[in-house]
Amino acid sequence: MTQQLNYNHLRYFYTVASEGSIVKASELLHISPQTISGQLSVFEDYLGVRLFDRKGRRLVMNDIGKLVYSYAEDIFALGTELQQSLKAQDTNLQFVFNVGVIDVIPKILAVNILESSFQLEGPTKLICQEGDFNALLSDLALNKLDLILSDQPLTPGIPIRAYNHFLGECGLSFYAKNKIAKKLQKNFPQSLHQHPFLICGDKSNQKINLQSWFNQEQISPTTVAEFDDSAMMKHFGQSGYGVFCTPSIIEEHVAEHYGVSIIGRTTQVTERFYAISPERKVKHPGVKLLVKAAQEIFSDALG
Repeated sequence: MTQQLNYNHLRYFYTVASEGSIVKASELLHISPQTISGQLSVFEDYLGVRLFDRKGRRLVMNDIGKLVYSYAEDIFALGTELQQSLKAQDTNLQFVFNVGVIDVIPKILAVNILESSFQLEGPTKLICQEGDFNALLSDLALNKLDLILSDQPLTPGIPIRAYNHFLGECGLSFYAKNKIAKKLQKNFPQSLHQHPFLICGDKSNQKINLQSWFNQEQISPTTVAEFDDSAMMKHFGQSGYGVFCTPSIIEEHVAEHYGVSIIGRTTQVTERFYAISPERKVKHPGVKLLVKAAQEIFSDALG
């Protein structure tokens, strides 16, 4: 009689592989590292193969481990799909939609996109989690998230079966306090040369692209502050500490909400936005609705 696969062991392996270490997996699963290590060895003995190679203190999946990981992804994804399908059968149950938002995404853009989730039929509970790209991607791999809103796509080589859905792109708009903006509107963007500038932090793809454009235009704004929090950057810009920029799709909100004026725009630097989901073809009703709504927002605003 063939021995049945132990799915607890498979879950331990899957979590260790996704997190990159036994310690991180133990924190996530609330199980001691010693227990996970022991159960992982039992799992490898059962399969008759090694799943990881040790490189220093790190565990790195070998080719067999990657094969097992791909099956584990499918197994746990099917389990999640089963749970969602069962919930959909009971109209009295609340539909839970878990969305991760990369922390550099403009809040107002995220809000406009996420509002569409309340158009789902039946009672809906939106759970929105904000964080950096890698942390949210780990949660997606563990089926804790249904979707990630991101300013960067999932790149080849990441051992997670997830897919990019392009939402749209736009250029950048530049702002300052009204009196300052009026002076800088003439001869933009050269007028920004040596002017105090507030720039986004290293978490955003925008920073490198923006600096490359400055070099291309042969201008050197004086960076007086860097911010990971875009809302804080806008408040400093509102107070007159320097020029700042945002994706053009939210310029109307920024100008009205923060009382600043638009200096100018460029389409030579663009911001691209993606939805990342576990499915290549969008089937999840919440994901399908949100992706469609986001694409319509970009189409209406820029088209």
